[in-house]
Amino acid sequence: MPVLATESCARRRAIGCNVEDPGMTIRLDEAIKTAIEFEKKVLKVYQDAEQHAVDPVGRKVFSQLAKEEAGHVAYLESRLTEWQKSGHVALVELRTVLPDKERIIEGRKRLAKPMRGKPVAPTEVEHLKRALAAEKETSAFYRQMVSELAEERRQLFARFLEIEEGHVAIVEAELDAVSGFGFWFGMKEFDLEKG
Repeated sequence: MPVLATESCARRRAIGCNVEDPGMTIRLDEAIKTAIEFEKKVLKVYQDAEQHAVDPVGRKVFSQLAKEEAGHVAYLESRLTEWQKSGHVALVELRTVLPDKERIIEGRKRLAKPMRGKPVAPTEVEHLKRALAAEKETSAFYRQMVSELAEERRQLFARFLEIEEGHVAIVEAELDAVSGFGFWFGMKEFDLEKG
């Protein structure tokens, strides 16, 4: 992944270097700060998309994802504050209101037949593409943290990876839906328990 000159030192180290290298070990506070940067970037994408969405279902999808990302920022900021005060981080449960990746994929298969709907605005497709790119980049960061940090530190990022992969699946499903079927799925269509 190319690294931009404007990226922070922590992010460059998190993305471009093996954290096990003796001279380039990323500190937990740097990893958390970098995670906050990623989450804020994704949050901004969803806030912009929500503001410009034409379709009410699309607006609701973007709003729900924005709320989720705002919760991630708050969670990470609380973990960073705890680390700075005490030198350790308690793993407080990180909840999500969105279904997990497997349920999204299953719901997508169940709904894979065309339905009539009003055409989706091209700007909404572009917002979904931006969201997908941001979610994939964020997931890649968490995947790297999970694979390279010491066991006691990777747990903090493992749940984020699981949730962000679910976000990727939702955005991909929505993008396929609006591009191929011409309608938004909406979140309830992915919830298989609500038959």
